[in-house]
Amino acid sequence: MKKILLLSDTHGYMDDDILKYVKQADEVWHAGDVGNIEVTDAIKDFKPLKAVYGNIDDAKIRTELPEHNKFKCEDVKVWLTHIGGYPPRYNKRLKPLLEQDKPDLFICGHSHILKVIPDKKLNLLHMNPGAVGKHGFHKVRTMLRFTIDGKDIKNLEVIEFNNR
Repeated sequence: MKKILLLSDTHGYMDDDILKYVKQADEVWHAGDVGNIEVTDAIKDFKPLKAVYGNIDDAKIRTELPEHNKFKCEDVKVWLTHIGGYPPRYNKRLKPLLEQDKPDLFICGHSHILKVIPDKKLNLLHMNPGAVGKHGFHKVRTMLRFTIDGKDIKNLEVIEFNNR
């Protein structure tokens, strides 16, 4: 069983409130727009990190992080990327790859809009944790945490920070 903290769109922002949740997780996943390498370094000081770069990330971040990160957590096949869309409006370039690769959990960021949507057509769960950074149009900063136990994704919780 693994406790996952999922965040995105930090845009260079990290604070003790976020790190408090990092310390409680077994792994942290970041769905892009890191903003600066100090963000991922701060997370890695405490927990293992799986991450991707986003559209605002510079060359340094892009050399350290992939555009897509595909991995298995317990018995769940995960695909982590930054710009992926959501059911049924996936990124046109990615949709055929999703149909071919068939992850159980498809995660992206970019929109700054928290969404968790089951896709019955592709038989996957889509997650976007929203944005936990202070840059963007969102009013509330958000992250997700959940547990993966074998093939089960459970105990899903939205974490909100009202201070923008």
